[in-house]
Amino acid sequence: MRALSLPSGILVQLARFSGALRGLGIQVGLSDAIDAATALTLVDLLDREEVRQGLRISLKVPPDAWPAFDRLFEQYWGGVAAAPPLAPHAQNPPRHRRAALQWRWDGQRVRLVAGDDSGTRAGEQTPGYTSEALLRRKPFEQFSPADTVRMERLLARLAMRLAAHKKRRLVPARARGLVDLRRSFRHALASEGELVRLARRERAVEQTRVVILCDTSGSMDIYTRFLLMFAFALRRALKRAEVFAFNTELVRITHLIAPSRIDQTLKELAASVPDWSGGTRIGWCLSAFLAQWQAQLLDRKTSVVLISDGLDLGDPAQLAAALRALRERCRSIVWLNPLLGDPRYQPIAAGMQAALPLVDYFGPAHNLETLEQSLRRVK
Repeated sequence: MRALSLPSGILVQLARFSGALRGLGIQVGLSDAIDAATALTLVDLLDREEVRQGLRISLKVPPDAWPAFDRLFEQYWGGVAAAPPLAPHAQNPPRHRRAALQWRWDGQRVRLVAGDDSGTRAGEQTPGYTSEALLRRKPFEQFSPADTVRMERLLARLAMRLAAHKKRRLVPARARGLVDLRRSFRHALASEGELVRLARRERAVEQTRVVILCDTSGSMDIYTRFLLMFAFALRRALKRAEVFAFNTELVRITHLIAPSRIDQTLKELAASVPDWSGGTRIGWCLSAFLAQWQAQLLDRKTSVVLISDGLDLGDPAQLAAALRALRERCRSIVWLNPLLGDPRYQPIAAGMQAALPLVDYFGPAHNLETLEQSLRRVK
């Protein structure tokens, strides 16, 4: 069965978690635990919220027990406290595995591996989310050079998820998918009514068309590198993605993208984009984009991602007019603002006040987790 592909450490942790739920009076049977193990193979193990929802559904936790479930989830899967032992024979791992155990991403999924045992007694386990999960929540302004390298790898995986996004529309499939009874019966007419084979349907995989407009003005300096990395990763996964940089001028930079040499690419961009790290005229740049590129790049299937802090030196009325014209020609407008990650931030700048009524989604972009969430809006 598929659940057996999970590392044994995660299965043991799931068994402990199920036992703790039973200790609180929540009915969790063996079949529920098996369903939960299968669910863990289907969700993103680096996304704690996705894991929590998957376990809560597969373990069939009633709504009145959700608060207790959430508290236990934080204890067992959030690294808040070490979980109690499952049984005496399961308490001590084999001698060769008594180093501290950590969840590590190996390129395919999270696995339990031996790590540095400093500060941890032999045989002690503190399950939870480690480096990758912390990296996803770490603000960009706190990144080290090593964090940047790891972020590039994670961004590539997130972009590939968007590239493989499945639509609601069902299309004929050859080997797997839902049974299409109408087509099956139609095929049966050729065999005197015998259902020799079943026709099937599955959800279509369609690549999203995306236009990314990234603010490279001075107020965005500490975020520009990481947000352009995000744009580059999308371009690498989506062949129908276009990337523009803007401040007081608009420049198409799709052809300059080289994900494997980000430092050199940024130097070329700084040299080729006028007024790099200077001021910004968002409305003027959007009007320039519409005048030059709308016929080639925009249609009702295109999502426009605008990445900016909204600190505009231009005319707010021109910005509103450009966004209104853009909205008539594209599928959706997603505005990502890195300042929104600060709880004290209020979008009171004139540019943001003019833009907010005209965008379909306004979200933060100060760390990798918020960029991941924004991918779900680009459909």
